[in-house]
Amino acid sequence: MYKSGMIFAGVALLLGVGATLLSPMCTPCVALFLGLGAGYVACLFDKPLDTGASAKSGAVSGAIGGLGALLGQLVGAVLNVILVGPQGAADLLRQMGIETSGRMGGYWAGVIVSATCFSVLDVALMAGMGSLGALLWWQITGKKLVESELKGQVLDTEE
Repeated sequence: MYKSGMIFAGVALLLGVGATLLSPMCTPCVALFLGLGAGYVACLFDKPLDTGASAKSGAVSGAIGGLGALLGQLVGAVLNVILVGPQGAADLLRQMGIETSGRMGGYWAGVIVSATCFSVLDVALMAGMGSLGALLWWQITGKKLVESELKGQVLDTEE
């Protein structure tokens, strides 16, 4: 579970930075799929023997990956502040037809608060979706794997 979590943390870090440069609201969409993948891959590595163990493995792997998304989102927010700045954000809003006041003092706080809130949401989403991905692995592969091992043990004891 840790190996899968670290792999997906690295991927989430890179995708989190890229998605946050577009908008902080893009990273939860990425987190859904990464969490699902992290849970599934964690079970491929660990091969848990029941649904509870697989769900736990997937949730832990997804949460570790979520920490990578958290770091990526925070780095992306800092880069967004540096590259866009309050004047760039005001220009973008005007191009979209939204009038702004001359003051953009809330820009810095808005960027930091939104990045932090979405980062926490990313960790929770990835942990939950990791658990779901692990349960999918259990339904697709895990049951068959355990049944084949049990049949092998029954045949060994009969001989």
